[in-house]
Amino acid sequence: MIRDFTEADREIFLLMAESFYSSDAVAHNVGARNFEITFDTVMNKSPFASAFMIEESGEPIGYALLSFTYSNEVGGMVVLIEELYINELHRGKGYASKFFEFLQHEYPSAKRFRLEVRRDNQKAIALYQRLEYSTLDYIQMVKDL
Repeated sequence: MIRDFTEADREIFLLMAESFYSSDAVAHNVGARNFEITFDTVMNKSPFASAFMIEESGEPIGYALLSFTYSNEVGGMVVLIEELYINELHRGKGYASKFFEFLQHEYPSAKRFRLEVRRDNQKAIALYQRLEYSTLDYIQMVKDL
């Protein structure tokens, strides 16, 4: 089951986010305060962010964070899959694929779904390629403030 975050999800989200940011899936650590800010932002119904809990038999096994933007390049809304985390015990069971199916159903007007993946995360890349995601030929640049 995939559902919106509720206030009761705070602690499990914080634990899962810590696990995600301690894994090889990310390029660098993020401070725990950011997890709190993200949770509060989602719970305050920001139009720029959304979060979903992924459950098996009523137990949380993962989460997804989304953000939204408009792109002239595609002529419409882009849904950015900021984070998709499935705990280790439940990986390889199709939950990520089911989440991507859910996304297309939940956001039918989106013109693009976009995500980031580390070059060395070959399992994730293989999944995304099976789901017909392709590589964009851009270098991503940031300026943190």
